[in-house]
Amino acid sequence: MTTSFAYLTRMPSPIGRIELTSDGHAITSLSIERSGHLPLEQHEERTTEVLERAELQLQEYFSGDRKDFDLPVKLDGTAFQLAVWEQLAGLEFGTYTSYGELGLGIGRPGSGRAIGGAVGANPIPIIVGCHRVLSSSGKITGYSGGDGIPTKLWLLTHEGIMLAA
Repeated sequence: MTTSFAYLTRMPSPIGRIELTSDGHAITSLSIERSGHLPLEQHEERTTEVLERAELQLQEYFSGDRKDFDLPVKLDGTAFQLAVWEQLAGLEFGTYTSYGELGLGIGRPGSGRAIGGAVGANPIPIIVGCHRVLSSSGKITGYSGGDGIPTKLWLLTHEGIMLAA
């Protein structure tokens, strides 16, 4: 992922360090630490008001005091990706959907594999809730953030979604 950013901050979280970028007006990316690394760790932090708000709202989310994010986001992708991400942004805390249902929601039934690709390319996970997408059988099939499936399982459990073993 190539990220254009003017501002950058990092914060600790229960799922690993989080790195947020902004253009000064909106959040442009969120990365979760994977194997001890963040994609922009060679860059110095330079914060702005929108990043400070995002950090506070994420802290509130992780502590259980926030269910909805009230942050401007700037999503950059294809028309198909943007349609999928718009559906993801509408998923509420503690709810989930399937790849197939997302396809129906954007008028592209039967496009589960392409939907999965768009979900995996979401540049702002957690805030744009891609962790809330499961297979049609209700199973976790993957997650591109943090340490993958364990990170997704943590987020779902945090939101009260209990999956069968």
